[in-house]
Amino acid sequence: MMKHSFVFRILAVFLLVCAGMQIHAETLAQKDAEKLLALADKNTSFAGTDFAGDYIIVKEEVDGAKSVQTARMYRRDSNSAYTILLTSPDDRGKGYVQYDNTIWFYDPHDKQFVLTSAKDKFENSNANTGDFTPQHYSRDYAIVSAQTVKLGTLSCVVFDLKAKIKDVSYPKIKVWVTADDGLIRKKEDYSLSGQLLRTTAIPSYQKFGKNSVPDKMLIVDNLRKMEINGKMQYEKTQVTITNVSFAKQSSTIYTKKYIEMMSE
Repeated sequence: MMKHSFVFRILAVFLLVCAGMQIHAETLAQKDAEKLLALADKNTSFAGTDFAGDYIIVKEEVDGAKSVQTARMYRRDSNSAYTILLTSPDDRGKGYVQYDNTIWFYDPHDKQFVLTSAKDKFENSNANTGDFTPQHYSRDYAIVSAQTVKLGTLSCVVFDLKAKIKDVSYPKIKVWVTADDGLIRKKEDYSLSGQLLRTTAIPSYQKFGKNSVPDKMLIVDNLRKMEINGKMQYEKTQVTITNVSFAKQSSTIYTKKYIEMMSE
């Protein structure tokens, strides 16, 4: 667990440093803002190829207790389809599959599929199922403001966004996007009343040709917190992505039958 603890600390420092770096902000022109936000959306999608990767999901409670889950994810963004197979010993056989804009969760103990949502928590972590799929900020949100800022050493544009539709995970969000390559580096999720709910940091990416995949993500639950020894501690989840592949996958992978077969 020492390696996980070290990475948690590094990502937490990134968030703390970035929290005070929004000075000398300048407003970005609407047209340029819309173009950059659309590029950020595009960078979260692998529409021209299949994607697969191993996910290590480490949740840390406010008291420091940790739990680890692993999963293998397959995505076919051109069809808005994905499959997630849980591979941890205690969860092996469980899985998610999305097709026709519907998400199903399979529990091998009940041998049944139940409907779920991109808004739902992923296996009791601080991540949502929708965090692992393409984002549609330029489609689903209106730009309230867009300003150029420094996020640590990164030159970014911070977008203040408000949902245009009801079917989104959060009605208000802020997204920090690097100005030169359109990669999402930080995100804050808010309630309709403006309360901060979650903070996500993505300091670095893996490059695979034109595709960029996060190395690690740190998701902090801003509501689940406790003061310990005079310092506020938050519940958080670190997601690490490894063994990335863009090889063509069989269409069978994106079916309920495949989930059932892999659970046996």
